[in-house]
Amino acid sequence: MIHAFQYMGIPQKVLTDNMKSVVIKRDFEGHPVWNHDYDAFMKAVGFETKLCKPRHPFTKGKVERLVRFVKENFIAGRQFVNVTDLNEQALQWCNDKNSLYRKEIDGFPVVTHQDNCRKICIPFQKDPAILLYLFPERRISFDGFVTYEGRRFGVPYSYGQGVVRVNRTDRLLSIYSDDMSKCLVTHNVTWSRKDSFCREQYANHEQPEEFPTAPVKAIVHQALEDDPAEEFNKFNFE
Repeated sequence: MIHAFQYMGIPQKVLTDNMKSVVIKRDFEGHPVWNHDYDAFMKAVGFETKLCKPRHPFTKGKVERLVRFVKENFIAGRQFVNVTDLNEQALQWCNDKNSLYRKEIDGFPVVTHQDNCRKICIPFQKDPAILLYLFPERRISFDGFVTYEGRRFGVPYSYGQGVVRVNRTDRLLSIYSDDMSKCLVTHNVTWSRKDSFCREQYANHEQPEEFPTAPVKAIVHQALEDDPAEEFNKFNFE
């Protein structure tokens, strides 16, 4: 949603389904009880949410038809190297389709959006509250990696903190400090299954030792073995 707002602007209202990530339940008067994280997201960005009517699929007809249009006109027969390449082709495909004349609206979609939607949309601004969603938080593992989009990317050992913020722009992933005041390292997003290391990820190029997360309370005592020679003393008749 945050990337869609960057591309098209922030609308006054967003129509969503009744999923748990948006609405938890409804109160006695039928008013929605929003998910805490989603409610904070709405207030930070500045838009309202309208929920679809339950068990009424006709409300989402335009959306479902758009998904079918993408599957039949964009995905079918297309070749791509990785997901990043597919996203780039999808954006170019959207720009091409928006520039074509459509009989249904008697015009060009990009022009119609500029004339009707851009006038009421709020321009996207990178406020500090919104930057928290553009730069999500990630925790550093004991071996110096952060996980983002199913891949692991290295963080310099000199950082010394346990939390960073990440941001991906096209084929480049940038890892920032927790307060976003410094860019620690950048990685090329290749979508390889191998871990992406960085310079100075480990001190002295050694693998860091993994310490237990809880104090060790067990005590082990090693018993001494019996001397085999003592077993023959019972046969000494002297």
